Amino acid sequence: MISTDLSASFWAASAPAAPPTTVLEGDRNVEVAIVGGGFTGLSTALHLAEAGVSCAVVEAGEIGFGASGRNNGQVIPTMSRADPSAMVAKFGKARGERFAGLVRDSAQILFDLVRRHGIDCAAEQTGWVQPAHSPGRVEKVARRRFEEWRALGAPVELLDGQQTAALLGSDAWFGAWLNRTGGHINPLAFARGLAQAALNKGAAIFTDSPAQSVERAGNGWRVRTPRGSLRAARVVIATNAYTDDLWPGLKREVVPVFSFQMATEPLSDNIRKTLLPGRQAMSDTRGDLHFCRYTQDHRLVTGAPLLWRGDMDRRLRAHVAKRLQGLFPQLGEVSFSHVWCGYVGMTTDYFPRLHELAPGVATWIGCNGRGVALATAMGPELARWAAGDAGIDELALPATPLQPVPAHGLAKRLSRGMLWLYRRRDAREV
Repeated sequence: MISTDLSASFWAASAPAAPPTTVLEGDRNVEVAIVGGGFTGLSTALHLAEAGVSCAVVEAGEIGFGASGRNNGQVIPTMSRADPSAMVAKFGKARGERFAGLVRDSAQILFDLVRRHGIDCAAEQTGWVQPAHSPGRVEKVARRRFEEWRALGAPVELLDGQQTAALLGSDAWFGAWLNRTGGHINPLAFARGLAQAALNKGAAIFTDSPAQSVERAGNGWRVRTPRGSLRAARVVIATNAYTDDLWPGLKREVVPVFSFQMATEPLSDNIRKTLLPGRQAMSDTRGDLHFCRYTQDHRLVTGAPLLWRGDMDRRLRAHVAKRLQGLFPQLGEVSFSHVWCGYVGMTTDYFPRLHELAPGVATWIGCNGRGVALATAMGPELARWAAGDAGIDELALPATPLQPVPAHGLAKRLSRGMLWLYRRRDAREV
């Protein structure tokens, strides 16, 4: 059985220790209360503290316990589906281009934070590449995305089949596009480093302190935990795929999708010379995504979903080993040292959502598999709102009303069936 414990991950086995934190006890007054100790909450706290705004984070588990500490660690400066033209179509020219600009810059924002604060998270800004798994996807995806992001000034390149094979060490794809600002990190180490940076600047962080309610308190708000509370003028809820019933209707806006990650044993020098020799992060154009990236000690971290949950560990290892061998025959036998899992927060239209839930309470939700870069980049945006320097409509991600998914429970059950549909579509295009 695959463990849902964060400690089962390769990230937990290789990340520097988390900074010391305590449980929230008693009542505290701050200007901004933040619920959630992942990328968004910690980035928001860091930017508020740097601006001299008093803030405190309450986290139900440990720092990075949710998706922030469990994901693949690819730093990707795009959305999973929406290109700049789709952003403009949804939000209008000015607001759509503003959001596209944030997405374009999101990976650079993250790596600049790493360098500025000296965060030890095995960061490699070696680029992110999206290879096309069929000739049709070269034109429909790779070329279109290259042209749209190039028009916005992103440092992108379009690769033909031969260039793609040389970059990846495989002839399994037909072409690709590459963004040089992307890369990869140890995500749990990055979360812990963000926490340390925020603490260094004067923010407070409380772990094992789940928020139980957010309620009016005079002209502001009170966030209650089992043993204490935060009273604040403004509240940021940053819980994403791990959102519970803290705010009515919020958790029904995203569909949490189970995601498996796994790390191979370290690869030999000879294999590394021929397999992703430039150490770019890679995720392709399939709906049933094929993806991988290196770790600092030269493992590949990859993963896959499963249609059926029975005997997951054995089936998952066999399925992903066969997949990797098909993409990279030079690997030979593949074995995995760590297998772990978590949730990804998906929305029905694959767009993230920003809400002012009430005067003084804001959230964003729905990373759609692009949370590493974008969640980090949303931190300074939410900090501007929380500090009173910008209205909610002035932020880069346009604010919208809360829109819970109808029949949310059914949507969660049906989400696994989408994998079958994705695989059919992928097969038709090869």
